Order: sequence, then C-alpha cells, then structure tokens
Amino acid sequence: MNRKNFLSNLTFAGIGISSLGISACNSSKKKVIPSSTTKKPFFKLSLAQWSIHKMISEGKISPYSFAELAKKWNFEGLEYVNALYKDVMDASNKSTALNQFIKKNNQLAQQHDLKNLLIMIDGEGDLSSEELSTRLLAIENHKPWIEAASEMGCHSIRVNLHGSSDNIEAWKTSSKDSLSILSDYALNYNINILVENHGGFSSNADFLMNVINDVNKNNCGTLPDFGNFCISKKWGTTSEECDNEYDKYLGVKKLMQKAFAVSAKSHDFNGEGNEKNIDYERMLKIVEEANYSGYIGVEYEGTELSEEAGTIATRDLLLKYA
Repeated sequence: MNRKNFLSNLTFAGIGISSLGISACNSSKKKVIPSSTTKKPFFKLSLAQWSIHKMISEGKISPYSFAELAKKWNFEGLEYVNALYKDVMDASNKSTALNQFIKKNNQLAQQHDLKNLLIMIDGEGDLSSEELSTRLLAIENHKPWIEAASEMGCHSIRVNLHGSSDNIEAWKTSSKDSLSILSDYALNYNINILVENHGGFSSNADFLMNVINDVNKNNCGTLPDFGNFCISKKWGTTSEECDNEYDKYLGVKKLMQKAFAVSAKSHDFNGEGNEKNIDYERMLKIVEEANYSGYIGVEYEGTELSEEAGTIATRDLLLKYA
C-alpha cells in the first residue's frame, strides 16, 4: 500500500492491541546483525515507523508497539509517523490526545533504551498551497507537532512540500513562506524543519534545494529519501513505473548538502539481498562523502516480503555496505 492510498483509506482497529499475538512479530529467535566488515559503520540505525504501517492499519499491532519492535530488531533510533496515531489525529480534543501521545512514547523509548529522533508529519494541510488561508491553517496545524517533538527530545519534524500547483514559481514562493514561518517558530523549541523529496516539485532536487537555500535558516534542511524521486506522483514513490523520475543518485547527492536525516527506502530484493532498483553501495558512498554521521532510517515499503522481513533485509543491506 502506498502512502497516498493509506492516508485516504486508513482504518484503525484500536490502540490497545498487543503485538505479542502476531506471528510475524513473535519469533523466539534473536535476530543477529551480520558483521561483514571490521570497519565501524559511519552511521547509526533508526527505524521509520512507516515500515510497519500495514500491521498498524490492519489492527494487528498498536502504533505504541513501535519501540518494542525497533528494539527487537536492533535499531537505536525512532522516527515516528503522526498519521499512524488515529487516537491523536481523530481526537475531539487533540491537545489532550497529543499530550498522552508524548507521555506514552517517552515512556516506551526510555523503557527500550531508544532515542526519539523525529516525527514525520502527514495529513496536516498543504504548506505549498497558493491559497493563503489554506497555507496558514497548515502552518498552525504543524506547530503542535513541533512542540511535541521538542518534548520528546527529537531533533526534527519532517514536512511535505509536494503541493498541488502546476506553477513552479507559485510553489516556490508558498513553500519558502511556510518553511520560514515554521523554522522561526521551531527555533524556540530547538527543532529543525526538514523537507523530504516526497512527490511533485519536491522530488526535483534542484527545485527543493533552491527553496531550502533561499529560506537560508540554520534549522531548515532536508531528509533525503533514496526512492522518492518520481516527480509525476504525489508521494514520489518509484516502486512502480514512473514517467518523470529525477536521477535518484544525483538527487541524494544534492539533498545531502542540507541533510539532517536520511531515509533508506526499500521495496523488493534480489537473491543476493540487494534492493532491486536502488544501488545501496552507491547510495551509502554518496552519504558518507557528504560527511554525514547521523542516523539512517530504514523505511521498508515493499510487497514481496512481510514488513518484519523487509525491514530486517533493509537493515542488513545497510550494514553490508557500511
């Protein structure tokens, strides 16, 4: 399921469901990270919650099982997805629900000795809209998540700028305006505002870097995603045929200039364990040459493997070339 379809069709069966009854997550065998090199990885491993969105949307696990699974699968950091928390997104009193979200996830991260890193924000409005009222509402909707990220000890929130306009200049103007306002607001909370290449104009690395550089704020940067460079799709996914794709390797190289985080997107793997459409060895060289030493987040979005198996395969592929 791609993100677009998920956000429009997400149903949630209840946040109290335990992950202990799910066979895909109930293996008694301890996962062992392979050691194919004596060189210490230049990055740390984090888990993007989107990797388990199917299990959550199908009601098999609670979104609050995130930290438990990340620890089980040998990750060190957590990258939350706000849209997976229907108890917050659909709450009649969102402020109260968000406080509970913060409290629960802080307790779980501490319990499992994991680091809260960022919150990926979807479904809170169009920050690139040409309509001022629409844009201002989206900005206000993002502010509570900035505050939440700060209280959780995160370094950033990730926002979207795919927009809905065909006018590149209007998109740039609106995007710069929203990023400037949010970055100034986030500065008071020691939070960075990150833009992911995530469809539309934002999947064109030249356009996106033009916006980021013109905003020119120390806490405004990028979250390069290995696989979201399809300009002709709202969410940028390259898992299917794309008629207008920006070169992914050139794109990541350009976005790394202002990167605060990195997303290792994966879909399907060949018999050697390599991603079928993304050269991970090449990608990691680009990331390392940018002198990046932070977390790389695993974001499995495939269909051939289960979410657990795909997540672990992506983790191991990163370590293979680390």
